[in-house]
This record gives sequence, C-alpha cells and structure tokens, in this order.
Amino acid sequence: MIERAVILSTGDEITTGKVVDSNSNYLADKLSEIGIDLIAVLTVGDVPERLEWAWRSAMELGDVVLSTGGIGPTADDLTTETIARLTGKKLWRHEPSIDHMRRLFESVGRVMPENNIKQALFPETAEVISNPLGTAPGFRMAVMQGNHTAHLVVMPGVPREMKPMMENEVIPWLRLNRGSDKIFATRIFQTFGISESGLDEAVKGLIRPEEAKVGFRASFPQISMKVMVEDVAGKAEMRLEELSKRVRERVGEYIYAEGESSMEEVVGQLLTDKKLKLAVAESCTGGLIGHRITNVAGSSEYFEGAFVTYSNHLKTSILGVSEETLKRHGAVSEECVREMAAGAIEKSGADVALATSGVAGPGGGSAEHPVGTVCIGLVAKGVSASRRYQFRGNREWIKTLTGQVALDWVRRYALGLPVGGEATIFRR
Repeated sequence: MIERAVILSTGDEITTGKVVDSNSNYLADKLSEIGIDLIAVLTVGDVPERLEWAWRSAMELGDVVLSTGGIGPTADDLTTETIARLTGKKLWRHEPSIDHMRRLFESVGRVMPENNIKQALFPETAEVISNPLGTAPGFRMAVMQGNHTAHLVVMPGVPREMKPMMENEVIPWLRLNRGSDKIFATRIFQTFGISESGLDEAVKGLIRPEEAKVGFRASFPQISMKVMVEDVAGKAEMRLEELSKRVRERVGEYIYAEGESSMEEVVGQLLTDKKLKLAVAESCTGGLIGHRITNVAGSSEYFEGAFVTYSNHLKTSILGVSEETLKRHGAVSEECVREMAAGAIEKSGADVALATSGVAGPGGGSAEHPVGTVCIGLVAKGVSASRRYQFRGNREWIKTLTGQVALDWVRRYALGLPVGGEATIFRR
C-alpha cells in the first residue's frame, strides 16, 4: 500500500540554480490530488556519493520515490546505474526502446549516436515506462528497504516528456495501489482582489478540518484556494459541492474562476457568450494585456486589437486624446485613460475598450505621480469608468497587476457588476 512519497530531483543545473525545479512543484500537486502524503523533496547534483545518499534516504522515508532527471545519454546521467548499484541489480538491455530511439533520430534525418543505447539499460526487475516524446524511457521497480517495500518510479527531467508519463502511466498506477476505496474530490477557487491572509480570515471556521482539507496558494497576482474531500465515489463529489456552495456564499465576490482557468480565459469566454468585441489602448503595460488576451485560443472571435500608445504624440494622433487633457491633467490621469479608451472604441468599432497609463518605474516618478501610480479606464455603451491606483512592487509586478485589474474590469462589466469600485488590496 502506497501512502507516503518522496520526490527526488537530480542534476547540477538544479543545484546551481541555472534551472528552476518546476517538476517537483508539479509532482507535489499531483500527489496531493490523489491523497498521497509527500514526506520530502530532495534535490541533489550529479555526484555519485551524493546521489547514493539521496536514494538511500528517499527509499527509507517513502513507499514510493518519484525521480526526475539523470537518465540521459551523457556521462553525468547517473540515476540508473546508481539504483542498480544500491539494489544489487544487473543492467539489462531493452531492445524496443533502442528501436524507438532510432526511429526518432531517423524522423529528423539523423543517425542515433551509440551513447543513446545507455538510455535503454534498466535494472533487473524494472518495468519500462515508454516515452513517446523523447529518447529517455522511464521505469518502475519495487525494492525491499528495511521493513517496507519502496517503489521507485524514474522519469525524465524534461517536463514535456515527464508530465504525460506521469498522467498516463504513473497516476493510474498510484491510485490503484493506494489500498483504499476512497477518492479525493478537489475544487480550486481562483480569487483576485483579496490577500492570502485576508482570504484565510474570510473563510475561517467555514469548513471544519474533518470535513475537508483547505489550502491556499499565492501565485501573483491571484490567490488560489483548494478544497479537497476524501470519501467514497459519489459521496465525495456531493460533499464537495455542498462545501463549494459555502465558499461561494462567503467569498463569491472575489472568485473569478473555479478550476485552473486564467483571468484572460474567463474574460474571453464571457465576451464570447455576450457576443462583445474588445479593444485595448495600452501605455504603461506596453502590449501586455493584448498579449495575455491573444494567448487564449479563439481570441480572434472577440478581440479587435491593441493600440500601444506609449508616447503622448501617439495618444493624440492615433487615439485622439486632446492636447488640452494632457496639458491640464497629464498622461497619467483618469481623464487621459477615458479618452484613450474612447479613441480605441472609435478606431476599432469594438463594444468595450480598456486603457492603461501609469508610472511602472523604477524611475520616472514624481511627488504627484510616484512610481506605481496607474490609471485604468473602461468605455462601453452606457459606461465610462476610470480610477487611479497606487500599486507597489517592481516594474514587472506593477505591469502585471495593472493588466490583471484591467482584465477584471472587463469581467465585471460582462457580468453586469460595478466597474472600478473599491477593492481590498487596491486602496489609494
């Protein structure tokens, strides 16, 4: 029965900080979803004695060890031989894996180097996990470690190869070997406009520990809240829906999505449903909002285009912002962004237009307009809204937050909610 897990990431590129270990984050999230307790995450470089220590420690702690990296064709890929040495297993050659590698090389007009054969060597008793996307197959094997069995699952370090392997092969196997008829039903609420501590305080006492496990994750600029229920199939989903209803009633004003949808995906779906066309006029965000919108497949159905008018000259010549407005109020003003949005409507023929202008820093601020001063405007039929904010953070944070707030304005408009009102974390 598999209840406890250890994640083991290998590679000098990780321990030296040259590569961010996103694999461990992904695997930890997947283990949580299926109710397996993650004991530890070990990260180790390509040094034989350190690898041996890491594998011994992992096998002692966990019922399953999920390993990524170290199964490439080069001399510093040491995972397989380390496991074979520690478990006293000989290596055997898997011919189907070699045939697969050769076909991959032939498909791009190349001859496979002989050192790739190293990737088709596996410890005795190992079960090969195929890798359709790359040359590094994974494997799974069980070994006795003290008074328990440790299951070793070895996967490539390349995320685009590891994730399908985990989803298609490893997770079904882990579910089967959990030794329980209970399942985990999970719902994630994506929130914006409230801090992590504020969200925690807002739902305090709402869900008892025996009812579900509740967790929070800050992933700027949004905060995610996860509710996870353990029960038999059918009952778990019913309980989760009841708890979700409580959450919506308590903090529904901050929830913009349930699941993994981004703000731009939610906005795109709303615009599609309402048959509305959007245009944006950007200054301080420099095209970031348009970029986020067009990252969503099918955005051509509702997005007319973006006007990146960074200079005052372009604000007037393209969007029709009046010289008098710029002279009296400046480019970073509510008056300016309203005229920018109105100009975007006129030029594009869209139904809704957003506009942004501000001081993203680190320089360029003044007493009247310090770094982080941002104005957002929205113009649509019957609506002309604007607001000045004072954000904090570096240039990237200010631009990202401006884009998120602006997109949230569109979401609110499409839902018939007030636009530009006071929000908890954006008080002036």
